[in-house]
Amino acid sequence: MATIDALLGALDLAPAGPGAFRAGNADTGQPVIFGGQLLAQAVVAALRADDGGKRVKTVHTVFVRGGSPDAPVEILVDRMHAGRAFASSTVSISQGDALCARSLVLLSADEPDFVHHADPAPDVGSPDDAATVGETGSAFEIRYAGDVDIDDPGLVGPPDLDVWVRAPGAPDDPGVAQALLAYISDGFLIATAMRPHEGVGQSQAHVRVATSVVSHTLTFHRPLSVRGWLLLSHHSDFTGGGRCHGRASVFAGAELLASYVQDGLLRG
Repeated sequence: MATIDALLGALDLAPAGPGAFRAGNADTGQPVIFGGQLLAQAVVAALRADDGGKRVKTVHTVFVRGGSPDAPVEILVDRMHAGRAFASSTVSISQGDALCARSLVLLSADEPDFVHHADPAPDVGSPDDAATVGETGSAFEIRYAGDVDIDDPGLVGPPDLDVWVRAPGAPDDPGVAQALLAYISDGFLIATAMRPHEGVGQSQAHVRVATSVVSHTLTFHRPLSVRGWLLLSHHSDFTGGGRCHGRASVFAGAELLASYVQDGLLRG
């Protein structure tokens, strides 16, 4: 996973004309651009193109093809609508003539509650009960709740995965926080879909198992920060036909902050 400096560098979009930007890529050590980076860049680009002080409400992204981390990306924002309560844009991210991803981004102004309810957070203990996984020095500290190893193809469990994440080095910026959550939200639902199936694990992705994210929809419910612990609670409700589907909820303490769903490719 990328360092916080590399990730923030990829989110520092350089103007390249009306509604157009260029950006570099955060190095993850992989031969393709991590899809979460494209999600995060779409969030930042939509916010940069809006002059109404709104927040991103929903970003729906279809991934078309993998991008090369060795070449910058070009980002084009087409503003579809801008009103007092809502605004919407299409964000296309390309390398040369090759389209990598296209997002529909809905932005909304903050409003007070008229009525309110939300799902409760699951009882999975605290991040202090979980061991840290992942790489030292990466942007996010990651811990899995419970005795879980998504890399081991011999360990099976229910199609659920609860993940603690935080990025202590993130700036105190609401838009960047939304982008960083978009980044980290891309990484766990295919692993969740693998859990019930013996002989299949994250360590085999791109080795004997073909995996990729096909589409991803993230909705923000409340303002958030990624500097403290967030719980990403995942569930895969279907896997079959070479595809997988799942959903997740994001909590800070007892408060539901965001939700996302994802379609993925999962086949031998």
